[in-house]
Amino acid sequence: MSIASLTRFTVPLGNGISQGLLMPKLKYRFRVIFSNFGVGNSTVELTKQIKDATRPVMAQTRQTIDIYNSKVFYAGKPEWQEAKITLRDDATGQVSRLVGEQLQSQFDFMEQSSAASGGAYKFITTLEMLDGGNGANTPVILEAWELYGCFVTNADYGGMDYASADPLEIALSISFDNAVQLTPGVGIPVARILSTGVTTA
Repeated sequence: MSIASLTRFTVPLGNGISQGLLMPKLKYRFRVIFSNFGVGNSTVELTKQIKDATRPVMAQTRQTIDIYNSKVFYAGKPEWQEAKITLRDDATGQVSRLVGEQLQSQFDFMEQSSAASGGAYKFITTLEMLDGGNGANTPVILEAWELYGCFVTNADYGGMDYASADPLEIALSISFDNAVQLTPGVGIPVARILSTGVTTA
């Protein structure tokens, strides 16, 4: 009886249908993987030092057609908003070096020279929501987003403060051209999501 009562902890659906709550995805169970970030060196330190990250936000402007006594609306061009990622700046300097390499690939500050094309500096960012597995229990990817055509639009290295013992952080704003949502088990094979963040199809 006690177990059966747990099926009543949701909104009644009518027609005798009843089910318990579904387990939600938890905010802290995630990882972010970068591909082609910087000058091609390993970016695992970035993945390990991430504090927080945002999932994609899509905005579609409402367009208006004025007619006789009213208005008609239709969807305009979609636009992906910038992603936000915060990194902890480590004592070895690896994180700040990797971020600096990416910024330098976008624009050579020493020579005051721009990259010839976007393909020379754009990277892929993969956001993966996990089930909490680790160690002997391989983590299961519950959902993934792949952001294509990424580049850093703003890098905030933060400031120092004698009155604070908090870690230094680097806040990145990342613009991207397109985003694809991958949901393993719902028409998308898990094999498509690789550790490099590159899809096979």
